[in-house]
Amino acid sequence: MKREIALMRQCVSAGATNTNAITQSHINAIIFIILIVLTSCRHKPANRQFDPQKVAFTASTSQLLDGQLYPALILAPSSLTTQHSPLTAPITVTLNSPADNALLRIVIDSSALNYVTTFQETLPQRAHTYTFTPDVKWKYDALLNLRQPRPIDLTLTCYINDEPVDIKNIRLNARPINECPLSLRSNDTLLDTRYLFAAYVNEDHPYIQQILTDILDQNPHLRLTGYQHGPDNVTAQVQAVWQYALQRGITYASISCTSNPSTRANVQHIRFFDEIYRNRQANCIDACVFFASILRKIGLKPVIFVEPCHAYLGYYTDRDRRNIALLETTITSWVNLPDLERRLPSDSTQIQTVAKYLSQQQLQQWRDGNLTLQQLKQAVALSLFQKASAYNQETHRANRQHFADPNQMGYQQLDIEQMRQQVQPLTPSPTQTP
Repeated sequence: MKREIALMRQCVSAGATNTNAITQSHINAIIFIILIVLTSCRHKPANRQFDPQKVAFTASTSQLLDGQLYPALILAPSSLTTQHSPLTAPITVTLNSPADNALLRIVIDSSALNYVTTFQETLPQRAHTYTFTPDVKWKYDALLNLRQPRPIDLTLTCYINDEPVDIKNIRLNARPINECPLSLRSNDTLLDTRYLFAAYVNEDHPYIQQILTDILDQNPHLRLTGYQHGPDNVTAQVQAVWQYALQRGITYASISCTSNPSTRANVQHIRFFDEIYRNRQANCIDACVFFASILRKIGLKPVIFVEPCHAYLGYYTDRDRRNIALLETTITSWVNLPDLERRLPSDSTQIQTVAKYLSQQQLQQWRDGNLTLQQLKQAVALSLFQKASAYNQETHRANRQHFADPNQMGYQQLDIEQMRQQVQPLTPSPTQTP
């Protein structure tokens, strides 16, 4: 602007010099008029074709999700299935079309958890109200490694036929990746999402290879061959994994409570494989996740049975799924073998903590020095394996019809191999090496 005024002043001054007819006051008056014209041209508001009030653009959080963002719900569905569902989309937008065949474009600005996202649709009918659930372009690594809840603000800009019409801001409460929604309820809508349990089973976890090496070191005659050598070898493989978990010292610890404020969601905190391995703590579903991951790796077919307030493991003893065996994984916490090994044989009273899991003959052999510490631990592990195998038999028989009934929301039979077509493993970065 200053440059333009200076040029004007030069031109007018030049004209005054040549004609000797224009005074300085005339020059100032001309400059003032030009300045007003330029200013009015620069700041004249653009003519809007579409009235924001008539378009009535709104953006809101999903009623079903109650303003929460669940990374597991976004990341777990397999690429072989439809990942985006209106039921589980966190954002809903609504607007009135201001013209026939209007081109709608919504731009969602980037944030810590998403990239810039463009959503585009044609609105066929003028004055008709349209509702959409834009599929946000998420930053998957950021979601996958989200271990603490955090708020996330999203800005949405609405364009009609390339004209910016309105801007809305919404806030989501992003939940940790460990938080698994079991069910979501909104009015008459109930969405059962316990299939997400299968996403925490990770047969590809890098820790498992070392675990299998340790298992073979403890059982040199064992063959980890899945179903190749019959049901007896299947049982021997599962028993070896069981013994490893006992030797690892995995104990029961419930951390099902979360800080989730939603009254519409039933959620469960589930530990990942490396967390269970490292911290040696697991509740019923955590332990099922741990065992199922290892069994899947060696070629067996695990099943997680979910009942109200409890979960336990099953596994097929044959490739054709004709027979299934059960395992109450929380029984690993009945005896702490690492602690027992530290205290025996110097503290002879410690034998009483495992006496009920030994036969009288085994006890006598220990007292006579004819049973080694390794043999003692193996005997205890076998006894607990037998108890864990029988623990849920009666309950399972009583509830078998519920597992087969899709209307029984409180009971789920999650065949991990079959669910791999729908749910892929969640693989956050391990926080440290084993």
